Amino acid sequence: MSQPDPVRPRLVLVTTPLGDAEAEDRLRAALSGGDVASVIVDAAGRDSAAFQRLAELLVPIVQEAGAAALIADDTRCAGRVGADGIHLTGGDLEALAEAVERFQPKSIVGASGFETRHDALEAGENLPDYLMFGRLAGDQKDAPHERNLELAAWWAQIVELPCILMGGASLEALDEAIASGAEFVALGAAVFGPGVDSAEAVRRANAMFDAALPGAKA
Repeated sequence: MSQPDPVRPRLVLVTTPLGDAEAEDRLRAALSGGDVASVIVDAAGRDSAAFQRLAELLVPIVQEAGAAALIADDTRCAGRVGADGIHLTGGDLEALAEAVERFQPKSIVGASGFETRHDALEAGENLPDYLMFGRLAGDQKDAPHERNLELAAWWAQIVELPCILMGGASLEALDEAIASGAEFVALGAAVFGPGVDSAEAVRRANAMFDAALPGAKA
């Protein structure tokens, strides 16, 4: 099987590791570090009221930086805060089809949770704006999960619909994600983990994208 054409991926940030007290400052820092395509705002165990407050705080920051703000799994919250779209994590074909019908093209609709080739292809038939391989909190190890790397590489080669690959917890393994050919790489702990300089992490990730694929199309 031939490798996918080189694509200079773009960065997606996942807020899952952020606590309430640090969320605003660390997100602002990350967004100051360079190109970010979108930010997925995740409840990460918060109740609906706490998540609403978090989203109200973070969505304008994301949009002011020129990135797309996506709300995970809560369409009502997404509407109330004026988010740019929603991200469904449940791997539910019926829910994805309903969201595409209800919210596109005004809002971005993406999804994750489809963990086999067959399921991913079925999900893609609903024409979301993207599919993501990996869980929002799936970056517990330094490197991306091997299954997600394989799915992203396969998908990028045969399907025009863009994909996001959930990266690992360390930028030291970012080259593996870049090599998959995925159009977007999502990072959570690698940018927002304890002791991480979030701005520097985003700068470094973008530098690695540029260095790994000089001249590749973004």
